[in-house]
Amino acid sequence: MTLHEDATAVLTSWTPPDAEQAALREHYLRYLAEHEDGMWRSSRPEHLTASALVVDAGQERVLLTLHRLVGRWLQLGGHCEAGDTTLTGAALRESTEESGLTDLKVSAEPVQLSRHLIEAGGCKGAYHLDVQFLVTATAGTEYVVSEESHDLAWFSWADLPADLDHSVSELIRRAGCAGRSL
Repeated sequence: MTLHEDATAVLTSWTPPDAEQAALREHYLRYLAEHEDGMWRSSRPEHLTASALVVDAGQERVLLTLHRLVGRWLQLGGHCEAGDTTLTGAALRESTEESGLTDLKVSAEPVQLSRHLIEAGGCKGAYHLDVQFLVTATAGTEYVVSEESHDLAWFSWADLPADLDHSVSELIRRAGCAGRSL
């Protein structure tokens, strides 16, 4: 199965939590049906990406990146690569690359879809059709800041950054983590 086929299967079998997410799912599936290259960063005007809300084993904290290009605290994730065979694998690879964490466990189904315009970097002017998963750090929580970040930090649910992007807030809410506190 190709990555394109896997993405189509994942999105087709996923039950969206609301009408907004259902509409996004249909948009993603239509885009994939019309664009064989829809998984790759070269696809325009949009392409699929995979990201992850990384939480600690107790689901008491979330690991966010202060993204180098965007300048805001975001979830980990990014573009699919030639070696990726599944969306979950791409989200897991991105989480590991951007955090240095090992022994991560990724959810089988997406938590949320997020379509957003890229305003900086090599994909400026394109839309990311982001498929977002929950990833749990099952072992240690000592991270390494990658070249894609200004910083990484664990945040408790009660102490999330004040300027947290709305899509990240929604991802946290949909993952069922928003009501938690230390």
